[in-house]
Amino acid sequence: KAPSYHATPPSLTPRSCGILSRVKGMRGRLFVMTGASGVGKGTVRAKVLERTRLFYSISMTTRPPRPGEVDGVDYYFVDRPTFEALVREDGFLEYAEYVGHLYGTPRAPVERALSRGEDVLLEIEVQGALQVKRAVPEAVLIFLLPPSLSELKRRLVYRGKDSPEKIQKRLEQAEWEIRNAHLFDYVVVNDVLEEAVADFLAILTAERRRSGRMGEALEMALRRDLALEAELDEILRRRYGGTGH
Repeated sequence: KAPSYHATPPSLTPRSCGILSRVKGMRGRLFVMTGASGVGKGTVRAKVLERTRLFYSISMTTRPPRPGEVDGVDYYFVDRPTFEALVREDGFLEYAEYVGHLYGTPRAPVERALSRGEDVLLEIEVQGALQVKRAVPEAVLIFLLPPSLSELKRRLVYRGKDSPEKIQKRLEQAEWEIRNAHLFDYVVVNDVLEEAVADFLAILTAERRRSGRMGEALEMALRRDLALEAELDEILRRRYGGTGH
């Protein structure tokens, strides 16, 4: 059972290219990373953030910290009444309940970063990712996939943080999530870590190179450096005679 949600081209002239030049002052791009518990989202995310510039939005949760997790770094850890108060204030971009705990993305930090033109990365649960896609259709959703459910179970067992009952719940949830991966824009298989990171970075690069976001480069490509061209024309004149035109 699926869990419920909380819901013939024109020629490029300098003038037309100027219309395309929207990079300066353009809002950032929202990237949403998701996948089953235990698939390695945190590990892939950490590697990606080491290699490209992104504003990482820290999620809020009512679950207790795991060993080694730091409040304000891994998550904002809060109690349920605090979380529910922020829900009533419309303070979340998305939120969902997963295996008995609430998870959500505070809205304000994301909006501020996007307004500054920064690309933002969310690492959230599948329910929340689908909410974001409905609220922000231009968001890019990336689903991190395990090689198999058996491999996912192996990772959960060796992680040593969950009881057998909880692992079974996570696997049932994972099966539903994987069956809905077709709703996402991209799928990355996390079998070999470095390959998964490379695939993730390739998606970021491709999205950043879409023509609609490359207006400044298009405009620059049509500019003429008259001083340079005068030098080149002189070289051609000396080599071949005439004006060089």
